[in-house]
Amino acid sequence: MNDQDTQLSNEEQQQLISQWQRESLQAAQKYLAEKGILGMNIQANASRILPPICGVWKIKDDLGKVYWVVSGKVPTDAMLASGAEDARAALKHFSYQWQIKADKILAGKLVDPAQKEYANILIHHAHGLYELANAENLWANATS
Repeated sequence: MNDQDTQLSNEEQQQLISQWQRESLQAAQKYLAEKGILGMNIQANASRILPPICGVWKIKDDLGKVYWVVSGKVPTDAMLASGAEDARAALKHFSYQWQIKADKILAGKLVDPAQKEYANILIHHAHGLYELANAENLWANATS
């Protein structure tokens, strides 16, 4: 088997990205639905997909509230859109919030191994989101 046999065609790559995008968006929608937020309108022009790491979705509900939701290989989370001007700022916000949450967990008097592991996962993903948000090449053509 040579390198050409293992490389995906452009069409196959696009199919994988489309599948990843669908799954990431479905995870975001499911997360909001579990929080009782229904009737979602995806604001695609403001949303950003950064496969295979995460999607940052701007979603408006039936009541007119707008949320940023992050999903993918990171913990799915949401915030009101008023907390971040654009997808890049939303990533920084999630990163900061996860770091604070992890710090609070680790500062507790009785931290069990599962809590410590969860805190370390949050820290890892917080750093990753921060790096994504600061990667200028990912945002050079961003309209949001």
